[in-house]
Amino acid sequence: MNIFLVVLLVLAGVALLLAEMFLLPGFGIAGVSGFAALAGSVVLAWLKIGHVAGLITLGGCVLVTVFAVWGFVRSKALDKMALDAKIDSHVELANNKLKKEDETK
Repeated sequence: MNIFLVVLLVLAGVALLLAEMFLLPGFGIAGVSGFAALAGSVVLAWLKIGHVAGLITLGGCVLVTVFAVWGFVRSKALDKMALDAKIDSHVELANNKLKKEDETK
């Protein structure tokens, strides 16, 4: 049961961190909750399972988080969320009109 809880906390922590980085603006409740879930999984593994399991969980948290962020950045999900509009309009500034008038004099 302890191992299941540790794995669940790691997955929840990574999901919350991904949501904070890519979906929710700012550093708020999801980011803090994600860090707390990851830290809680390491502490739970360290205290209930043993110090070797705590170290393995710590390394696993780092690796899973890094690969999750890397995979999300390389996926097509960010292309669907990003604005992909091209602006072709042109604005004539007042300074340009004054320069053109000075050149004609």
